Amino acid sequence: MLHRIYGSHREDGDINNIDVTVYLNGYHGDTSKTFLCGEVDEAGKQLVKVTEECLLRGISTCKHGTSFKKIGRRISEHAERNGFCVVECFVGHGVGRVFHSEPLIYHQRNNRPGQMIEGQTFTIEPIISMGSIDCDMWDDGWTAVTTDGSLTVQFEHTILITRTGAEILTKC
Repeated sequence: MLHRIYGSHREDGDINNIDVTVYLNGYHGDTSKTFLCGEVDEAGKQLVKVTEECLLRGISTCKHGTSFKKIGRRISEHAERNGFCVVECFVGHGVGRVFHSEPLIYHQRNNRPGQMIEGQTFTIEPIISMGSIDCDMWDDGWTAVTTDGSLTVQFEHTILITRTGAEILTKC
């Protein structure tokens, strides 16, 4: 399962992502974290570890004047080096007074134009898969699954671009 609203039922071995959006004093924020439930197999644990590393590697490329495409390249390189791939049907996005705005942040290799500017805020939220990078949307308009049903994991932070790097605004 790639993206859906869950009920309260959890199974031993599940991998669950909690995605939280906050609206405070006219500004939006967005973050998500993945949790292991009970005994998860080693392949699942490795996917979770690598996905969080992908997020942090993507963030580490960020600073004023850097091309957005460096994020996707860094994430793709790390995922592929570990035998995984980047799901392409979801992107990071700008946040602030408007939610889900520009810039769009692609997590896979790409040639999209644009550079980061000091003061920008946006999310980086790679979804890494054990199999297919393609998605199917269910009729409920919310649930997304990989076309082969493979396991996926996601982590997300909202960041602020600074002259020398990026500040994680959603760090716990």
